[in-house]
Order: sequence, then C-alpha cells, then structure tokens
Amino acid sequence: MRNVVAVVVALPWVVWAGVRTLGFELPYPFVALLAFTPYAALSSPVPVVAALLLRRWVVAGVAGVAVAAFALALVPRAVGGPEPEADGPRLVVMTSNLYLGQADARAVMRIAREHDVDVWSLQELRPGLVRKLDRAGAKTLFPDRVLDPRERASGSGVLSRTPLAVVDTAPNRQGHAEPEVSLKVAGAPPVRIKAVHPAPPVNPTAAPLWRGALEALPSSDGRGDVQILAGDFNATLDHPELRALLGRGYTDAADAAGKGFTSTWPWLRRTRALPLTIDHILVDKRVTVEKVTVVRVPGSDHRAVIAVLRLPRQ
Repeated sequence: MRNVVAVVVALPWVVWAGVRTLGFELPYPFVALLAFTPYAALSSPVPVVAALLLRRWVVAGVAGVAVAAFALALVPRAVGGPEPEADGPRLVVMTSNLYLGQADARAVMRIAREHDVDVWSLQELRPGLVRKLDRAGAKTLFPDRVLDPRERASGSGVLSRTPLAVVDTAPNRQGHAEPEVSLKVAGAPPVRIKAVHPAPPVNPTAAPLWRGALEALPSSDGRGDVQILAGDFNATLDHPELRALLGRGYTDAADAAGKGFTSTWPWLRRTRALPLTIDHILVDKRVTVEKVTVVRVPGSDHRAVIAVLRLPRQ
C-alpha cells in the first residue's frame, strides 16, 4: 500500500519534469499547462518528502531526480548567462500589450520617455488608443511608425524614433497583425524588428494555430541584418515551441539578464490567473543585453518589457 501511495503522489511531478526536459510538444489542454512549470517546480519537493516519510527510498530517489531536472531547467533564468561583447550603438526596445486598447495612454508614454525607448512594439492596439497616444505626444517622440490598429485584440504596430521601412505586414495564421520593420542605427548593421502576437493556445483549434504562428516567425542567421522579435508570444520558456524558436538564432533578453522569472501577465485584479512570463524580447545572438526592466502599465493586464541592448558594430 505504501508503494502505491508514494508512486501516485510522485507520478505527476515525475511526468511533468520528464515532459519539460525532453521537450515534448503537447496538445491542448496540456500545452497550456506547461506555462505553469515554475509552480510545479516549487512544489516538486512534496513527493520526495512524502516518499521519505513512507520509507519508499526508490520512489524518493526518482522524485529527487525530477526536482533536479526542474532546477537545471529553471535556475539559469535567475542567474543570466554569458553575453557577446558587442561594442556598437545602444538601442532601447520596449514591448507592451495594451489590453484591447484600454491602457492609459499618458502613463505608457511617460514610461517610454523615462526609459528613453527607441523602438516600441505594441499589441492589442485599437484605433482609439492610437489617437490617445498621439495626443499624449507619440507623434513627436516616435515620428516614424507602422501601425495596423484593429477593433479587437489583433491590432499591432511599431513606433520608432528613427526612420524605418516596412519589411512585412502579413498577419499570422489567426489574422493578428505582426508588422516587421527595418531601421538604420548609425554604426550598426540594419536592424529588423517584428511585433509578435500569436493568439494563445486556449482551445483545441487555437493550439495548432499558435504553434504554426511561432514556427512561421523569421530565424536569425547571425549575419547581415540584426533580427529582434518583440511582443506577447503567449508562451513561456517552458514551451518547447518557444525554445525551438530560440534555437533558430535568438536569446531571450530577460533570461540573459537574470530576469527570466519576472512575470508579465496578468496585472489586473479582475483577471484571476497565476502570474506568467509570456511577453518577450528575443534578440540576435550578436546583441548584448545590458539591462531588462519590467514595468506595470496602468489600464493594461500586461506589464511592459524594456530591454537596453548593445548592437554589433557595422
């Protein structure tokens, strides 16, 4: 009987750690559950203690391996990692989901000014909020722009202090706008920045579309243009789909800066969910991440992510 109890208690954590470690792509609803891996990791000592109390040493050992697997996967997010020694110009990038256009325009513009943001990726951008942002000074601070505001959650855009050119405005598979722009930064190669916003994998139909939207994002070959992806990915670093994207030439800025556990959603009292890190700035591996700041945006259920980057020299 003790064996059965110990195995039943340990099995969920052992299976979860195995799936996370081996990188299995899961269907709905399990793909959504993977986002809560840090919470599973925090509670993973429970089956070890239970097995020890029941004197089931083998089960305790297996459960201990699961604890170690979680630690190996998650601890580096709080530590950061070695950075390339880029010596080119600085670029400050911000991404913010504006919650169906309900974010406080004056407050978010104040954040952009305080952090000297050069390029801003906006998601859930609505026409009414564009007008409010312009009244709050967006046209002056960010004279160049590629915007595709829409009435629901699918509008996005890019604002820039420096001149930019449109690279691509094709929507992703869910129809969400994901404009990509190119801008020139003196002393650095051309920089491409794409606003990212796949719909979340919250039902059996959306999950494969979300996966396809992530797979369709451009890779970075580490040569030529510097590629940056910034937005609400509706994915955490525990999703194999996002890790596969990182493997195509990117570094997660928050992870590199030791801020990988800083949650970005939800940040409204009426939104009941455990905090997750689903907003990201992914940068070309040639880019040095000097600093990452996560800031609450009044009126939005997402926090803004701001990365101070050092680009490679031309």
